[in-house]
Amino acid sequence: MPDTLGVATRRYGRHARRAETLLASILMTGHRPLPFDPIARAARLWSDRIGSSGTMAAVTSVMRVQQILQSAADAALRPLNLTFARYEALVLLSFSRQGALPMRVMGERLQLHPTSVTNIVDRLEKDDLVKRTPHPTDRRTTLVAITEAGRELMQAATTAVTEVRFGLTGLDDAELTQLTALLAKVRLAAGDFDADGED
Repeated sequence: MPDTLGVATRRYGRHARRAETLLASILMTGHRPLPFDPIARAARLWSDRIGSSGTMAAVTSVMRVQQILQSAADAALRPLNLTFARYEALVLLSFSRQGALPMRVMGERLQLHPTSVTNIVDRLEKDDLVKRTPHPTDRRTTLVAITEAGRELMQAATTAVTEVRFGLTGLDDAELTQLTALLAKVRLAAGDFDADGED
């Protein structure tokens, strides 16, 4: 992606920023930008025919942005043969004190069903990025430990996704903080986490 945008910068000269924006949009979403905002248009029709469109427009916008971000992350990680879910698992393990966690804890931290965690670990283990090890004091518990190869790939993947800002462009640092806080309010209201619990 950076090489493609570099070509656009040289080719379009003073119009480079516009060319970069266009190319980035095509690469992230797989199609050229629409000449209008379909969500804004839908909101107007909703207001005319149904009623207040605030919630509908906000939810539809969040869902569309999720698609854009997922597409960007997948595109960045695909050359490394990783999905975002497997990347998150590697990051989680690398952040742990011992580089290893019980699968149950991984599921809680990643907010995934145990079956999904098992599938992720199976694939990572197949690629020698993690290994299952016995718990030193609890024979009923299996630990998942990140390997050196897993750490190296996680670092390369982190570089890949941060270079494209995880696909989240158009916001400055203050706006990112504001967005995170607003989304946290939605998550809290939905019971996604306990505000009085530990970080």
